[in-house]
Amino acid sequence: MPLYLTEDQTTLQDTIRDFVADAAPVSHLRALRDADDPTGFSRDLWKQFAEMGFTGILIGEDQGGLGMGHVEAGVILEEIGRNLSPSPFLTTAVAAVEALRDTAQADRWFPGIVAGETVAALAIDEAAKHRDRIDLKAERAGNGFRLTGRKRFVTHGHVADLLIVAARTAGGASDRNGITLFAVPRDAAKLDIRPERLADSSIAAHLDFDGVEVDADAVIGEIDAGRSPLDRLLRAGRTGASAELLGVGGGAMDMTVGYLKQRKQFGVTIGSFQALQHRAAHLYSEMEVARAAVLRAQQLLDAGSDRADEAVSVAKAMTAMATTLGVNEGVQMHGGIGMTDEYDIGFFMKRARVLAELWGDANFHADRLAVAAGY
Repeated sequence: MPLYLTEDQTTLQDTIRDFVADAAPVSHLRALRDADDPTGFSRDLWKQFAEMGFTGILIGEDQGGLGMGHVEAGVILEEIGRNLSPSPFLTTAVAAVEALRDTAQADRWFPGIVAGETVAALAIDEAAKHRDRIDLKAERAGNGFRLTGRKRFVTHGHVADLLIVAARTAGGASDRNGITLFAVPRDAAKLDIRPERLADSSIAAHLDFDGVEVDADAVIGEIDAGRSPLDRLLRAGRTGASAELLGVGGGAMDMTVGYLKQRKQFGVTIGSFQALQHRAAHLYSEMEVARAAVLRAQQLLDAGSDRADEAVSVAKAMTAMATTLGVNEGVQMHGGIGMTDEYDIGFFMKRARVLAELWGDANFHADRLAVAAGY
């Protein structure tokens, strides 16, 4: 598979680049933060995404979507990252759609996602650093289940219409099998939701389930067989987060290179200093290698390859490292102004930090690859 975009994908890139840059630039994020907006993103913007068809990017045409793939979803996510646009696109239009695909829940939730009326949140993690443990219990209760336990760092969990919850129906907390996914409404009884603002001004929620009851229709897929849809969700989410990280790193790099070209010391632009040129060139090469890794993961996902899982971990680790380098270099090469809130480069650093942690950081995925290779 060639590691470049097709003509149609490039056309989509041009369209989404202009749209996001105009509708949700970094100033949009700053305004939401300064207003202490309780939602954390613009629902009007989410509706605009729907009007352009983007919320249904991974949903088949027979269900009202565009029927495109992860490469195209990544094109959109890269521009979201480049502009630091707060959006539920990653959790809803990418990860949740993949979890719901080919299940009875798809017919219920896809129309709202396509229309931009539904926001989904992913209740997966129960502790810091994306530990691979599912301890929240789902026990039989009448014709359904009773959920007891907690979930942490649930992005958009305080406003989501749909909570996709990974629960333990058999086995121990570290077992791969014995997991069931549930579609839980946010207003379910005995569900306590506590929103917390993260470093990048986005909002995640801590969820406490104190015997939340759901009926059997809430099961996504099959009982005790939730690992398959959960893995689909995580592969899609990690690849999407990698694409957004590319955008964050690219946006920071563009801002930094622009600054190097206009900032003067001793009567000359600082971009003429060889030491800074070397650092900028190093950053560019690291970002391009990461870009190739992301595109490979997206293509393998779209092809349904059994090598996709490995490629996804490579992409997530490489984009986390490359973008961290990009934002760190950006702040340093901006000098003192890079440390001030009034200059935007700091926003890129904060967003990169949150995305790098999402669904496993570079160390998590390096370890995952090592274990898969037999080390």
